[in-house]
Amino acid sequence: MQLLDHVSIGVPDLDAARPFYDAIMRALGAAKVYDIEGALGYGERCDANDTASTYLAVYEDAGAIGENKRHWCFKAASRAAVNAFHQAGLEHGGRCGGAPGLRSDYHPHYYAAFLFDPAGNRVEAVCHARA
Repeated sequence: MQLLDHVSIGVPDLDAARPFYDAIMRALGAAKVYDIEGALGYGERCDANDTASTYLAVYEDAGAIGENKRHWCFKAASRAAVNAFHQAGLEHGGRCGGAPGLRSDYHPHYYAAFLFDPAGNRVEAVCHARA
């Protein structure tokens, strides 16, 4: 079962966020499906013929982003994709929140990396597959 259908992330400066999200979503194989005033979209929306897709929207939102434990985790098809996600994020305005590696406290094959986007939102990529 895939629990989430779609998620939205708010950023105060869409122009600053655009290169970051373009890069990390490309590293994870998610297509950019729109870039309009005030919003970006990645992935595939569900419909009656495709009920398994997931979707990310990044919206311009002037609200403050403070320190918190909230984060968004994206599935990666491989450990190499997790590594590419992390590197792409660092190269496009993100800050490291945890280098790629095993997090065996979750399970023995949990391979993940964490980033903070240019606004301070925490994002993660994880691969659950064996090496």
